[in-house]
Amino acid sequence: MHFLVVFRMVPDVVEELEVAPGGKSLETEYLRMIASESDDHALEEALLLKERHGGSVTVVAADAPELDDALFSALAKGADRVVKITGAEFGLSTSRMAGIVAATIRHTPGLLPADLILTGTQAIDDLDGLIAPLLGFHLGLPSLGIVTSVECQPACGAAVVTREFPDGVRGQFEIPLPAVLGVQAAEKPPRYVPVAKVRAAMKSGRIEEVPAPEPAVAPSLEIVRMSKPVPLSHAEMLEGDPEMAAAELCKMLAGRGLL
Repeated sequence: MHFLVVFRMVPDVVEELEVAPGGKSLETEYLRMIASESDDHALEEALLLKERHGGSVTVVAADAPELDDALFSALAKGADRVVKITGAEFGLSTSRMAGIVAATIRHTPGLLPADLILTGTQAIDDLDGLIAPLLGFHLGLPSLGIVTSVECQPACGAAVVTREFPDGVRGQFEIPLPAVLGVQAAEKPPRYVPVAKVRAAMKSGRIEEVPAPEPAVAPSLEIVRMSKPVPLSHAEMLEGDPEMAAAELCKMLAGRGLL
């Protein structure tokens, strides 16, 4: 079986984030980027499926600061091939990035056919979890998100997938292969890889580079202005029953021009 993992690099929120002088993006000069946590779980799930069913794992990611380190780590963990998409504008929206990644998957030799395409359900710049359904849309494949376990049934051409719902509820779905899955958490924690093994992968492994195609969709969102949250000195508690509190809240919001 062939498992394809879509990786994304996101800002490390441990560091202080700063708005660029233009006010429309983050300051990138000192910005540290790391692999999205849920994408790391997607890679782990793909590696577990490879160990269970055989086959290969390919990781695809758009170029970003510190991406090479993440890709060599993927090789050290057990990925068979890593592909970097070059030339894409840094900081693209999820919809544009999904179009570029899907076009790359379609046109790069050896990436298709893939039995499963896995990516993280969310990222800190994609809290709505749109990347998996958008990839499924562009590739014409069924998709399912918030996945916590996958049981492939190659003989039946399907997979049984466990999906999380609110309040601890879980549901099982049978999805035909090939498909796109947004992984919330792998069945096991992402494996640790020693630095020495990553360095060995840097010497023996290779990152393939492919140019980014034209995005399949036009920009759907324009950022007018970004600003850091302004800390306040106090909180105001609303008294009374729910109706009175709601009326007072609406009055306050209207007074600030928010209603």
